Amino acid sequence: MTVTHGRPMTAEITDILVAHCGLDADAAARAPAASLEELGMDSLALLELSAVVSDRWQVSIPEQAGQLSIPAVADLVARRTDPPGHTENSVVIDAPLALVWDVTNDVTNWTELFTEYAVVEILHRDGHTVRFRLTMYPDENGVAWSWVSERTADPVSRQVRAHRVETGPFEYMRIHWRYTEEADGTRMVWTQDFAMKPTAPVDNAAMTERINTNSVIQLAVIKDRVERIARQREEQDRQDAGAQDHVVAGDASTGAGDE
Repeated sequence: MTVTHGRPMTAEITDILVAHCGLDADAAARAPAASLEELGMDSLALLELSAVVSDRWQVSIPEQAGQLSIPAVADLVARRTDPPGHTENSVVIDAPLALVWDVTNDVTNWTELFTEYAVVEILHRDGHTVRFRLTMYPDENGVAWSWVSERTADPVSRQVRAHRVETGPFEYMRIHWRYTEEADGTRMVWTQDFAMKPTAPVDNAAMTERINTNSVIQLAVIKDRVERIARQREEQDRQDAGAQDHVVAGDASTGAGDE
């Protein structure tokens, strides 16, 4: 239940309708699922509701609000007064910055890097900008979420800026990746700024919590997988160096024997 100033938003909207719009409080209590029109609210009443809500919360009520119930109007207002979502999560990966950059920006390989993506489809490339479709593995309800994103990488500043082109339940979703060298390796930072649509199944606060929880999981997975690649490459470099030393030593021995 959404609460504002210590009171449920539904109670706030009901009070406005009673005090300013002529709502019969008893009728509203008897039919909580009824629309405002069914409760007798005409166009003038809805204009008054819109004016009070706009003055109190700086939120606009849509023209079709008369088709909504009081709880639905309250939910709409609550969502629009909800502060935009913002998250920042990071991880230090024990690997060179160049390797971390290359692996994590290889979008075509994200199904191997993340545990949540089932399919990556590249739609367009233009220099360092790539537009692609991501499809997740089905969730607990069997729904495989899919959307189109676009990201632009800057190899000089080691930053990436991305946004959802198909926003789905989001009003907008913007993502900023940053990479910096540290004593223990490479720090990769994800910053996400977003807002949910009023029709979304969760509000900004709930999505913030969900993203923070999931980001910790995915960053840990990426850290493990990139560090494993770094170890494999180090081992391969040692083997190659050893083989080269062996060849050089063999050539020198053969040369001396011939003399």
